[in-house]
Amino acid sequence: MTRRLNDTTPEEWDAVARKWENKQRQTDSDLYSEIRKRFKGEKGTVYKPTDYNKQYNNVHSPAHYNQGQTECIDAIEAMLSVEEYIGYLRGNSMKYRWRFRYKNGFEDLSKAQWYEQRLVKFMEDHDVLGQKG
Repeated sequence: MTRRLNDTTPEEWDAVARKWENKQRQTDSDLYSEIRKRFKGEKGTVYKPTDYNKQYNNVHSPAHYNQGQTECIDAIEAMLSVEEYIGYLRGNSMKYRWRFRYKNGFEDLSKAQWYEQRLVKFMEDHDVLGQKG
């Protein structure tokens, strides 16, 4: 007999949650270790704007994405392939350009620009277009 998700007991949910937390801790540790190696001990990513440390704001470094030692965007970059990450950056830029008239106006245009700047820097660093000499 096949069990349904709704048939799961609280104890079974807790057991699964503990397994996931243990696996996540190990994965996160490995991921953050890899990120630190890639950025050679620099604090944060090399793709942050030069005025990054002046202030936290909704465009360059929203506080809700900076709760741990690693910024969310850095973890996303580390887990995706080059091609996937480029798609991620392009998609986010398009999302903010698509909605700017209806939601946050200039803030959304600034967010789109932030993703595009990061995309250009990432593509240059990885010689995606084969234009490095």
